[in-house]
Amino acid sequence: MSTPEGPTSGAPTTAPVAKQVEHLRTHHGDTVNDPYAWLRDGKDPEVIAHLEAENAWTAAQTAHQAGLRGEIVESILARTQQTDTSVPSYVTHARTDGSGDEQWWYYTRTVEGSEYPIHCRAAATDPDTPPDPEAGPVPGEVVLLDQNREAEGHEFFSVGCFDVSPDGWLLAYSVDTTGAERFTVRFKDLSTGQLLPDEIPDTAYGSAWAGRSHFFYTRADEAWRPYVVLAHALGTPTDQDRTVLTEPDERFWIGVGLSADERWLLLGSGSKLTAEWSLLSVDDPTGDPRVVAPRREGVDYQVEAAGDRLLVLHNDDALDYTLAEAPLTATDHTQWRPVLPHRPGVRLVDVDAYRDHVVVELRRNGLTGIHIIPRDANGDLLPGRDLAFDEELYTVDSSGSQNWVTDRIRIVFTSMITPFTVHDVDLATGALTQLKQTPVLPHPVHGHYDPADWVQTRTWARSPDGTLVPISLVAPADVPRDGSAPLVLYGYGSYEVSIDPYFSIPRLSYLDHGCVYAIAHIRGGGEMGRQWYDDGKMLVKQNSFTDFIACAEHLVAEGWTSPDRLAAVGASAGGLLMGAVANQAPDLFRAIQAGVPFVDALNTILDPDLPLTVTEWEEWGNPLEDREVYAAMKAYTPYENVATRPYPAILATTSLNDTRVFFTEPAKWVARIRELVPADPQRPVLLKTEMAAGHGGVSGRYQRWNDLAFEMAWVIDQITTRPAAG
Repeated sequence: MSTPEGPTSGAPTTAPVAKQVEHLRTHHGDTVNDPYAWLRDGKDPEVIAHLEAENAWTAAQTAHQAGLRGEIVESILARTQQTDTSVPSYVTHARTDGSGDEQWWYYTRTVEGSEYPIHCRAAATDPDTPPDPEAGPVPGEVVLLDQNREAEGHEFFSVGCFDVSPDGWLLAYSVDTTGAERFTVRFKDLSTGQLLPDEIPDTAYGSAWAGRSHFFYTRADEAWRPYVVLAHALGTPTDQDRTVLTEPDERFWIGVGLSADERWLLLGSGSKLTAEWSLLSVDDPTGDPRVVAPRREGVDYQVEAAGDRLLVLHNDDALDYTLAEAPLTATDHTQWRPVLPHRPGVRLVDVDAYRDHVVVELRRNGLTGIHIIPRDANGDLLPGRDLAFDEELYTVDSSGSQNWVTDRIRIVFTSMITPFTVHDVDLATGALTQLKQTPVLPHPVHGHYDPADWVQTRTWARSPDGTLVPISLVAPADVPRDGSAPLVLYGYGSYEVSIDPYFSIPRLSYLDHGCVYAIAHIRGGGEMGRQWYDDGKMLVKQNSFTDFIACAEHLVAEGWTSPDRLAAVGASAGGLLMGAVANQAPDLFRAIQAGVPFVDALNTILDPDLPLTVTEWEEWGNPLEDREVYAAMKAYTPYENVATRPYPAILATTSLNDTRVFFTEPAKWVARIRELVPADPQRPVLLKTEMAAGHGGVSGRYQRWNDLAFEMAWVIDQITTRPAAG
């Protein structure tokens, strides 16, 4: 595996300086000049030349890190079982002729040297005797999709939908080869391995089969908002596809999926605060959907078809959500009947239904959990139980079962010291059977992985308003608590997204270099329930930033690190966090690494023509109409608040084809910092742009590891190569 190249002899000797062009913005009587607004058109040769100049400067400034990058990449490769397989999943398909069922084992394989997974299946006879793909070729293996072949000739490749028809003999999959998240759907006949002539361009996420002849999918508008569900009848022209449901409200996204019992199409339309769901019988794919309960502003709910009834997870008079049931024929919320009462502080997150059980995913005390509810012979829900785990910090997710009739589900357990571990759960007893743990291979220098070499713990910081903020932390077991250890502090804090404790092979390279790694579970995320989210958005978004600063100060005060050895890392909305703390507490951090950072938030949210802006108003507020929101956003948006004073070292990374956070934002931010902040060769301000990628960066796993090594090497170089102060 090659490592990033250093600069040639013709490397630049000075940082790029972006030109300034007057561009006035006036709202609520406030006029602002935005001189770098011209850095917006990704097709403008002058803009491309500026990004390429930034890339050349970054390469020159990081050339000395090439050896460290290579070390990190080799460590990842050495510890990763590159030829690997997932645990096979047992799936039953009903034959279309009514002659019974067919059973298959589904799994994915990766091959050393290949960037992408290979999706496979093999015929099954017994749910208790899966094949062992790691022992050699599986007899009768069928390759459903080899992403490596599909990706040939493309710099970027991503799969959107991957749906096998209910009878098991057609595969619908979609591909994106630019990173713009616009997909083309293709259909494969699994009995012959041949592609059907049907091909649907310009689709978004969300898809489902109705039988084997009708395929439902979504399409996005010019703002990248999935706004319509369409139905394609195989063998007919795609320009004749039927419009099933359209969402005119620009705050709402639309989606489609198949119920667990495969009897219903579930069509959801939701904003960040409000939802509405409809049902359409798979036996009537040309019919009209029926609304389960009309939308009510501020009421969020989701629906699961559970055989003879509906299960509804909702927040109507239940801040942390409650579980209700309703008739299959329900058309109004008055038909909802509680079955799992609301418990403040226990956030119900998701529900999956099976014939004999219901599985609820939840959050409590900043940790994830799973609650299993048995059903009696009539399908009624009985008292349930929580699964118990014995680590202080962990994350557990239910991957469920793809079968309506099942006596087991799959879960994945991980912590900051425990690799991802797949278990089967006996739904009747709650007993766990470990099926596989992600292997961590011996390192040529550091030897076998031993969890005892590391310590994980949770500590709590006190924010200025008195709120206690949890921090998850992993460190070398012998780390000194005298402030001398380097520390990487990660944060996000938006959209009710929770950054839970998890294991990472690449992160071991931080620990190998003596670094402590911590996650700040700040408000705006969902770690502590719905109120935690509400207290870090809109007009109180500043809480997210003060929480993160309080976490950093707490870690310093507790002796885990010191400011000259502290790096902050965040991406996307977490990149907004990075820009805000750079402005508000620059002396607290040695370095800040901001990925695809949302640092020009005010200008973006002021422009309703930009992708996703209108849907974001329920997260940030509408500064176009609300003077108070405008003032609040202007007060914290990083680009608006760069000051003439020393800053931490900064590395901003972005992608040219990112449709969620335009490359424009970090490009403008870096230009403004260069304009106002005194240059410090020891604390460089760098911008790196992927010229063929989207919001998630490059697509292949080796490419991702190289990019990750670039970022990690930069951080390690900043916080470990100079003596600690004092």
